[in-house]
Amino acid sequence: MALYKKYLKSQKTCTVTFEISSEAAKGAEQVWLAGDFNSWSSIDTPMKKMKDGSFQVKLSLETGKEYQFRYLLDGKQWENDWAADKYVPAPFSCTDNSVVIV
Repeated sequence: MALYKKYLKSQKTCTVTFEISSEAAKGAEQVWLAGDFNSWSSIDTPMKKMKDGSFQVKLSLETGKEYQFRYLLDGKQWENDWAADKYVPAPFSCTDNSVVIV
């Protein structure tokens, strides 16, 4: 898993590439990214499956903020990002959410 950040010259937005490895995807056919940036929608942000079995999606996020997120594998299993900037307790479950800081 990985998070890649590319800050734009304006410094008001950052393009963040969210990537889940094929190992972490556990053979999933589809993966979605859900988080603060899409009202935790489990369908609004599908990730593109790469040839090696990993998944990626790029989002433009406002800088100076922290965004909680998780990956949804095949609509059934939630996973955190092993490369997240930090983790915080999820308000509605006994687990943590990943956080990206931009």
